[in-house]
Amino acid sequence: MQRILVSACLMGRKVRYDGRAKTSSDAWLATWREEGRLVPYCPEVEGGLPIPRPAAEIEGGAGGAAVLSGAARVLASDGSDVTAAFVSGARGALAVARTHGVRMAVLKEGSPSCGASSIYDGSFQGRRTPGQGVTTALLEQHGIRVFTEDRLAEAAAYLRTLET
Repeated sequence: MQRILVSACLMGRKVRYDGRAKTSSDAWLATWREEGRLVPYCPEVEGGLPIPRPAAEIEGGAGGAAVLSGAARVLASDGSDVTAAFVSGARGALAVARTHGVRMAVLKEGSPSCGASSIYDGSFQGRRTPGQGVTTALLEQHGIRVFTEDRLAEAAAYLRTLET
């Protein structure tokens, strides 16, 4: 059975920067949970950041690949550099994925860790820009396909291709 890495906040865990969850009630996630497929993970918490914590964004909206290559940083709203925690959490996500044979993930859109198609632009003004978070970029660099919580039907179709 194919396992799926999933953002812990989508599973109801209160791990987000503001101490809340972003629980998804989607039927696909409920089914996969019942089947024992889901591997919940929060890269920010696993990277060592506290709950709650200041919001963080990738400097200049550069994207996760730029952070991984050292060309950009992740900054918290208080000005502190939290890049090391984000990179550590992403590496931890990859390690967990490899341990469980994960080939796909469902991660929280918009997050500087987990965003798959958009992230915040680094201005802390609530503006999004196209791009990937640090964890998404690392997982995809290693062949793990990432879907967002609003693309679960597409994720289900991809899962079927993995199991045929």
